[in-house]
Amino acid sequence: MFEYKMVQIPPNIAVQMKAHRGNEAAAYLENVVNEYAADGWDFHRVDSIGVQVQPGCFDALSGKKAESNSYYVITFRKEK
Repeated sequence: MFEYKMVQIPPNIAVQMKAHRGNEAAAYLENVVNEYAADGWDFHRVDSIGVQVQPGCFDALSGKKAESNSYYVITFRKEK
């Protein structure tokens, strides 16, 4: 049996042009995974999850439409 932990990460990572090496996403994920591994969590997977935000009553009356966003979540697990 496993215990799971989900960690939301940003969909984009900002870097300065002169610091750009092309491996920023991998380096970012590596740091997050190693941080949780130090606490005993094993990396399991990364998922993209879509969330649709519905407008409130007043916004809907004024014609505002639902907004769709994508979020990324890293799943870690460890045995209980």
